[in-house]
Amino acid sequence: MLKKKIDQEIEKREAMRGGTGEITVRHYLKPDEIKARTRLCAELILPPGASIGPHDHVDEDEIYIIQQGQGLMTDGGKEFQVATGDAILTGQGASHSIKNTGAENLIVTAVIIKY
Repeated sequence: MLKKKIDQEIEKREAMRGGTGEITVRHYLKPDEIKARTRLCAELILPPGASIGPHDHVDEDEIYIIQQGQGLMTDGGKEFQVATGDAILTGQGASHSIKNTGAENLIVTAVIIKY
């Protein structure tokens, strides 16, 4: 199945999960298009200073792949810097958040997989 970029749904989320700023979510594929138990398969664009607030994933994992930019991530109570090329696995009930700390957009591929 091919889904051209022009056909991918885009939405804007203000203060996502209690964070700051407006996050753009481009859904590569919607959950009903994927047979595997997937809740999200998308690109997240966080402008400078924007963030996704703390939240947890019970009975699911989330994978972040940093495509561009840099940020500060909190995962399971630990804080660390992330940058282009980094991959983060979170979930299993751990709380996490991410903030763009750079001067350019922070672009993240995010996939949420249910158990």
